[in-house]
Amino acid sequence: MTDMTNESNSASTSIAPFRFNGDGSEYFKIWIVNVLLTIATLGIYSAWATVRNNKYFHSNLYLDDNNFRYLAEPLAILKGRIIALIALGLYFAAATYSPDLVVVFVLALFILMPYFYNQSLAFKMRMSAYKNIQFRFKGSYGGAAMVLFVWPILGMLTFGILMPMAILKMNQYVVNNSAYGTSPFKFNATYKDYGMIFLMMLGFGVIAAIIGGIVSLILPDAFLLAVGPLVAMIFYFAMILFFLVSTTNLFYQKLALVEHEFDCELTIAGYFKVMLINMLLIMLTVGLYAPAAKVRMTKYLSENIVMKVNGNLDDFSAAEEENVSALGEEMGQVFDFA
Repeated sequence: MTDMTNESNSASTSIAPFRFNGDGSEYFKIWIVNVLLTIATLGIYSAWATVRNNKYFHSNLYLDDNNFRYLAEPLAILKGRIIALIALGLYFAAATYSPDLVVVFVLALFILMPYFYNQSLAFKMRMSAYKNIQFRFKGSYGGAAMVLFVWPILGMLTFGILMPMAILKMNQYVVNNSAYGTSPFKFNATYKDYGMIFLMMLGFGVIAAIIGGIVSLILPDAFLLAVGPLVAMIFYFAMILFFLVSTTNLFYQKLALVEHEFDCELTIAGYFKVMLINMLLIMLTVGLYAPAAKVRMTKYLSENIVMKVNGNLDDFSAAEEENVSALGEEMGQVFDFA
């Protein structure tokens, strides 16, 4: 009976792969035009550049043969940047003519940061769509303040013991307050999941320290002075690589959209290969390969992420579109718009 149930569940679950169809040389043309026009217009074109970049990456990202869309307009982004520029100008004016006001500006920034964080996430979600259904985010001031200030501070005060909890709380806050139309996302990771990653990193560090101590007793000091910094740099790079791969895999493996789940199988070797090629080519081209490097990394990430659909993705999206339409009609009636 159990075998029959498992077969039934397996049959009702389909794998929807992500795919990125962008091309490095194609995106380079967009990027270089954006850079030149942004310089020529003293930064004003940067809002249009942002929209062009995001539209390119959204429109070339596919899930189950349907691409995403970016809906933002440049003027909306430009207005936000003008406000930020004015605030920055006031800050420098205060720092020059009334240093006491700098404290007021810094306090105001900290007070407003959770609000701006929520607004930024809400804008990014709302401006992204899949199958004509927009994503949504609705956080709270208190929740944002906790993940931006309280949990990171607790992580530092406990010498890193609560840092896994800080990362967990941040991901929970963003994911659990997000939705695809009316369907909520859910993040199912635990402190133990992130704690294990940190424990493994600590274990690697202890082993490296022991090996380093033994080697220092054998090899001459001159050799250690010459090679030591390089070995340390390689070790730290390996730790960062392990952290990035492990946390990215964990994030998607614990991510769910209602009854639909996700999976991610990045490998340290694969991620390192992409990073190494990107770094070398960026250095060799004095930065000009950066746009193609972004495309290469996006392709690698999308190739290793899948959505485990419980049923049929088209049916789910169609039902969600009806739910969004129904919600819009209800809201219109409540506010007497319809």
